[in-house]
Amino acid sequence: MPRRAHAHAAVAAHLLVSAFVAAAAAAAATYNVIDYGAVGDDGGVTDSARAFEAAWAAACAGDAAAAAATVVVPAGGVYLVSRARFAGPCRSGAVAVNMTGATVVAPVPYAGVQLWIVFQDVDGVSVAGGTLDGRGRALWACRRARRPDCPPATRSLTIYRSRNVAVRGLTSRDSAGIHITVQASAGVAIVDTVVSAPGRSPNTDGIHIKQSTGVTVRNAVIGTGDDCVSMVEGSSDVLIEAVTCGPGHGISIGSLGDTPEQVAVRNITVKGSALAGTTNGLRIKTWAKANAGAVAGVSFSGVVMRNVSNPIIVDQNYCPGNASCPTEARSPETCDLGSGIEISGVSYTDIEGTSATATAVRFDCSPSRPCAGIAMRDVRLRYQPPAAAAAEEQPAASFCRNAHGVAFGDVDPPSCLTE
Repeated sequence: MPRRAHAHAAVAAHLLVSAFVAAAAAAAATYNVIDYGAVGDDGGVTDSARAFEAAWAAACAGDAAAAAATVVVPAGGVYLVSRARFAGPCRSGAVAVNMTGATVVAPVPYAGVQLWIVFQDVDGVSVAGGTLDGRGRALWACRRARRPDCPPATRSLTIYRSRNVAVRGLTSRDSAGIHITVQASAGVAIVDTVVSAPGRSPNTDGIHIKQSTGVTVRNAVIGTGDDCVSMVEGSSDVLIEAVTCGPGHGISIGSLGDTPEQVAVRNITVKGSALAGTTNGLRIKTWAKANAGAVAGVSFSGVVMRNVSNPIIVDQNYCPGNASCPTEARSPETCDLGSGIEISGVSYTDIEGTSATATAVRFDCSPSRPCAGIAMRDVRLRYQPPAAAAAEEQPAASFCRNAHGVAFGDVDPPSCLTE
């Protein structure tokens, strides 16, 4: 080969290698919060909120040609973050936040803000590992004491107006309010997550889904003082699988129908899960108000319950303190007495375990909007009185009011549904 050809080839090879190295560097672009001023070695004393936001802003504004940008929160550190908002859309496209081995703590005694960590208007974000410690005990005590100066309960992690978000391996501990909120979003996966708070911590829902579609919760261990998973207005195409719940108030749809603006909940699947020591198991809850709405296409299957107070419950007469529920005060002759939410197409398949109350199955539906299309197949629930040994299980009872459907296979307690 002529010398000039060799030179051209060498230059071309050099340019190719340089381009490859540049592309690899771009693909592996990382933004360490320490480089932006975060402090993780003083036990969570220095507020690192602005450093976290600065690292996010740099990653979000990175090279659009990069395969991904990663915000790194180094392992082993404890980082105080007063509050932080990570907003998009991002020029760099997908952004990963790697918090594996790190702990992020909220201020004490309480932050006094409603939202602590927020991802907003993002697409393709992933959050891996780490612990969010909401340090909510002081606020819980304030609220349990009914003090008038208690601020709103702070929600730990909020995913808002976002798409294609994955949260994997996160631990949320002692949130002052709701641990994880998914709102006005689509395509959100929460996997391998641990949520932990005492059973007496007020309003500390584990995962709360609202106005969102295509949400998956899988392999989660949730113990808290409210619903382990709650789905309210606008929730659709939700999959809850392999969730362990307890303590807590169970897996709930609702409450719904408090205001006229609330809309339907559709296509909910709960399967392969376990609940222990919870106040409810699989619950659908609506206010005793005439506001319209719907719950349709709900499937509960392969669920095991132990010592659950209300294993299967539909409550359309929800009205805490019997206040602000005008339909409750109307006469029985009024045709629109009861909840205005229509509940239909709800199935319970292969549900088993023990109830801590004598009535294991309760369908208390609205007289004006009776429940329709309920299906029960192979439901086996026994009553186990508190402190009783397993050998002392007793037959449980079922209760139905304005509830229509069918039962198949082995159903115990016997179904009270009417066709």
